[in-house]
Amino acid sequence: MGLSPRRRQEIVDALRRGTVPQRSLDAFAVGLDRFAPALEEELAGVVAGSAAFKAVRGEYGSGKTFFSRWLQERARQKGFATAEVQVSETETPLHRLETVYRRLVERLATEDTPAGAFRSIVDGWFFALEQDVLGEGQIAEQDGAALLARTDALMEQRLAAITRSAPALASALRAYRRASSEGQNALAEGVLAWLAGQPNVGAEVKRFGGLKGEIDHFGALSFLQGLLVMLRDSGRPGLLLVLDEVETLQRVRGDVRDKSLNALRQLIDEVDGGRFPGLYLLITGTPAFFDGPQGVQRAPALASRLQTDFNTEPRFDNPRAVQVRLPGFNLSLLADVGRRIRDIFAEGSPNGGRVRECADDSYIEKLAQAVTGELGGRVGVAPRVFLKKLVADVLDRIDQFADFDPRQHYALTITDGELTPAERSARAAKDPDEIELEP
Repeated sequence: MGLSPRRRQEIVDALRRGTVPQRSLDAFAVGLDRFAPALEEELAGVVAGSAAFKAVRGEYGSGKTFFSRWLQERARQKGFATAEVQVSETETPLHRLETVYRRLVERLATEDTPAGAFRSIVDGWFFALEQDVLGEGQIAEQDGAALLARTDALMEQRLAAITRSAPALASALRAYRRASSEGQNALAEGVLAWLAGQPNVGAEVKRFGGLKGEIDHFGALSFLQGLLVMLRDSGRPGLLLVLDEVETLQRVRGDVRDKSLNALRQLIDEVDGGRFPGLYLLITGTPAFFDGPQGVQRAPALASRLQTDFNTEPRFDNPRAVQVRLPGFNLSLLADVGRRIRDIFAEGSPNGGRVRECADDSYIEKLAQAVTGELGGRVGVAPRVFLKKLVADVLDRIDQFADFDPRQHYALTITDGELTPAERSARAAKDPDEIELEP
């Protein structure tokens, strides 16, 4: 499969913990090939300077998080920065775009910086500006003062359209640049924290940068524009931003829900209106959020933007549409994923032949059926538990114990303590309508 030992280990370790791996998802992605051509076209459009928006719908367990991380990985391979923000009533309320911006910056990732990439992006931008200045041939590299002054001027020029609405952006970047060049690391870190939307930045930092207050709802959009400019000037095509689990809006107070839906509508309109060249915005949610009375349908303007025909057979769904649906897993796909994980595990093991022999295709299928049966027959709820059991309870033991045979020595056991609320609900339900699906 062409995976390095490190990548194989990352996949196996994540699944053993019951989480989605952060990288190499193509190695075991199934059922997503039909979306790839349309997504590649949309990413190519963003590379060319446009912006894009996509809504992904699916029930719990249909693979929305996996889909978004699979797309993020593909985008990072093309040079994009990515950020995944979990919408939350308390931690990241959608109607507070300044909070969304702060979480976005905290979770910025690039291909070479998988977490906390904001500082490297800002430093990379200033380096690119310096190279542009030196390329003009009028300032020597040794003339630090002149180089700093001309770089600041070029920065103002590149951000001119944005600083008219958010003058503090250029002031903060200028202060960060000055503090860094003078070796005042604490001040530089403080200014960078303010740029990232962090609250409670010290008064000394604000005085140094000539900054007031904190980034607000409207300033967050301008700062997002500035981030996109920095990415483009640094040779990166743009940013893929994922707003995950927007269905949580259905559970908040009515007035907060309406504000959040309006904020989402505003963000989509700004993308369509060309304010954010280089941005690919992806949101994920359940069908109830998109179609139910407590979700998108409460905001007619937003509902009209997201309206997509799903009355045809799923195989005729249009992957280019503004909203796409994930059909979810069936037993065949679940077993296929299990076989791929078994092969990835075997490639990294000196006992790979025995792993493949003891956990052959027929055993993988039987384990998939058993886990699904334990979870009320809901295949869509089973992938996390199935893959965790496969790796931790079966493959690890085959690898470590020469006389272990899963058909003889292993009986599937699942306790409520190892399940998420939705998995426990599926297990206890006697009828599918009894299952409470929580993100």
